[in-house]
Amino acid sequence: MENLKKVSPFRLSSLLRLEKDPNLALQLFRNPNPNPNPNPNPNPNPNPTQKPFRYSLLSYDLIITKLGHGKMFDQMEQILDQMKQETRFSPKEIIFCNVITFYGRSRLSELALRTFDRIPSFRCQRTVRSFNSLLNALLNCRELEKFREMYLDIDRYASPDACTYNILINACCSSSSLDNAWRLFDEMQSKGIQPNVVTFGTLISALCANAKLDEAFRLKDDMMRKFHVNPNAFIYTSLIKGLCKINELDLAFKLKAEMLDSKLKLDSAVYSTLISALFRAGKKGEVSNVLEEMSETGYKPDTVTYNAMISGFCKENDFESAFGVLNEMGKKGCKPDVISYNIIIAGFCKEGRLREASDLLEDMPRRECSPDVVSYRTLFDGLCDRMEFKEAAFILDEMVFKKYVPRIASVNKFVDGLCQEGNMDLLLKVLNSLAKVNVIDVDTWKMAITKVFKKAELSNTSELVDVLAMP
Repeated sequence: MENLKKVSPFRLSSLLRLEKDPNLALQLFRNPNPNPNPNPNPNPNPNPTQKPFRYSLLSYDLIITKLGHGKMFDQMEQILDQMKQETRFSPKEIIFCNVITFYGRSRLSELALRTFDRIPSFRCQRTVRSFNSLLNALLNCRELEKFREMYLDIDRYASPDACTYNILINACCSSSSLDNAWRLFDEMQSKGIQPNVVTFGTLISALCANAKLDEAFRLKDDMMRKFHVNPNAFIYTSLIKGLCKINELDLAFKLKAEMLDSKLKLDSAVYSTLISALFRAGKKGEVSNVLEEMSETGYKPDTVTYNAMISGFCKENDFESAFGVLNEMGKKGCKPDVISYNIIIAGFCKEGRLREASDLLEDMPRRECSPDVVSYRTLFDGLCDRMEFKEAAFILDEMVFKKYVPRIASVNKFVDGLCQEGNMDLLLKVLNSLAKVNVIDVDTWKMAITKVFKKAELSNTSELVDVLAMP
């Protein structure tokens, strides 16, 4: 029988690119040309003249990327060690940048640092590119002390570029150190490094988040006039959100029109922000105009847009209209998500309509949407606030069964209420459930135990333990 055509290194790269499953991709990489007729008692070296497979750099890049995306880090490290033995080529720095990024996203800072330190051992020179990847990974991991150490020692590794300063400025803005962010902005210019749209976007977003709209607009003007950098959609969105927070709707809509004139793509975040602001300002009648414009400009309302409307109606206690939006979503082929239902459950609980909130939570699976931990916490909180302790105990049992943990503040309120009522049977049952998820604090335990001792007249702690251990 004629042998099957062998997979070439070029063909392997093509196959790896097409394979979506990282496990199957790894099998293919490790054994690109399996023996179709394996010998049951093989010789350790049946064909000593057969040459080993000559993997290409692209194949290594592809498999490392797929394993990284799949968080198969042990296998990824094995492939890296194999690549290190290659003598036909030197790996490109981008491969290690990707590995560092994968570790950063998974909050594995030590492995990100280790990868950066190992780059020279692969006969690959470190540049500012891998240094920036490491800085960004450390920022994602919130390793701010190590982040600072690397920055102070930056000259040992590379000359900073605009990307370096963007990461540093982002770190300052994330920690509310706007003064330091401005100092870095001035420093990069003093070093001849031109700020780019990311630099301005980071600063403008931080200014808007801190209600410094005047400074944000001045910076927008400067970036266009002095630096000849045009604002992108992110900058406009940040400004619109900032304006909506302070109910400057006319200017927010003016910026939205500016985006359309600049041919910038508007996303659901912009429209949802405007819709929410209209509800807050008591102008829900204008929401239809926004939806009409979306249709005219080719933007379909998505779940985020509809959820903004649901939230607006619930805040007005117009639950009939909120359910009307749910029905409209189904007609438009936009399936409500768990947030859609959680918004209504929270609205019902706020108004004390606990039966309707409970009915909706029970009805969610029929509506093809399973309640999550927020659904249960919201209802449990509402029941505790209204001192509906029997129903709260029922919901608590469901939460414990699903391994959902209630909020400690509600737990304390729940136990305190049961102690005040003197319902020892329910209190003991609740304590037993709470012990399974370990969410009751020391002070609440003391209060409950004192009440149990006093009411049940238990003679010693061993009897108390027996009671608490009851199913």
